[in-house]
Amino acid sequence: MYKIILVLLMGTLLSAEMINGVSVVVKGEAITIRDVKDEMQLSKVNATNATDILIRKKLEAAEIQERKITVDVSEVYDDIKKVSALNKMSVDEFYDAVRESNGISSAEFKEKTREKLLSQKLYSAIAYSSMSMPDEDELKEYYQLHKGDFSRPKAFSVIIYSSANEDALRKKITTPMFISDEVKVEEREIPYDTISPELAKLLEKTEDKSFTPVIMDQKGSHMSFYMVEAKKPQASSYEDVKNQISNAVMGQKREQALSEYFARLRGNADIQIVREVK
Repeated sequence: MYKIILVLLMGTLLSAEMINGVSVVVKGEAITIRDVKDEMQLSKVNATNATDILIRKKLEAAEIQERKITVDVSEVYDDIKKVSALNKMSVDEFYDAVRESNGISSAEFKEKTREKLLSQKLYSAIAYSSMSMPDEDELKEYYQLHKGDFSRPKAFSVIIYSSANEDALRKKITTPMFISDEVKVEEREIPYDTISPELAKLLEKTEDKSFTPVIMDQKGSHMSFYMVEAKKPQASSYEDVKNQISNAVMGQKREQALSEYFARLRGNADIQIVREVK
């Protein structure tokens, strides 16, 4: 009898602990207080915004399941291979870089990639039926309103540090007084139109008097650019950036369609606020 009472008592205490630890229930799926606090730290947002993010994730997961959307192993690998190539790395090198910078294993990164692809497929399925291609007038209007977004530097004044020895290169860019014959240093002014879109984007994001991340060139050497100065920006013509404008307009339409869809979904979903996180 004593054992039975003890078991029942422990069960009651565990149930109470679980209930006390739940913040929100979305379509029968629990979001715990710990989930909310973890999201607050990860996304650097307050409790309300963190809860909204997690509710959206639960709704997305439910939609993916209901629509029977799947991603197979080959799709995951192809995406990782594509991202690795953009970073001028092999897949194994990219896994090592992810592990070093984010502290996650290759298995964890594959799972995150799978989740990303599932969401992309869901977003495409939702937005496809409610989006129309922008016409010429719409594109030109967007260009006139956002001309500043399509200006670009004439050239970049940089100092290029390169080496076959990545460790020596990293030591050089973090310790200026370090001297090594393995590290080559070259001052150059690089015209914007002479470099790849990927490198141009990287240099545009780099602030003056700072280094870019270490990347690999086509010969397998490691390099980093020290940004001395981005030369005076110049506006791009409408025809030069027409494709970019179209992508930007479609991106806006896509985000609006998704926001409206999930707002309706949330309004109709069974969502119970059990305990607000402060």
